[in-house]
Amino acid sequence: MAEEPNEPAGSNGSNGSNGSQKGRKSFLLRLDPAVHDALARWAADELRSTNAQIDFVLRAALAEAGRLPKDATRPRGRGRPRAGD
Repeated sequence: MAEEPNEPAGSNGSNGSNGSQKGRKSFLLRLDPAVHDALARWAADELRSTNAQIDFVLRAALAEAGRLPKDATRPRGRGRPRAGD
């Protein structure tokens, strides 16, 4: 099986879930520092991590374009998880 070009050798790219659809895929994303700073400020305003904000923005763009997969998992709610979640 061919590996993705931006993933380290031996990586399954699924954040330890052995390719499971329920796992989160991790990858390197290079951003202009000003874009990253703007995303980080926006995320802080909405009580999200920068990573969660990027996920939110990408999902919104996919939904608007009619390309969000129906089997995509729902994102976790904003803010800190409650105890026991």
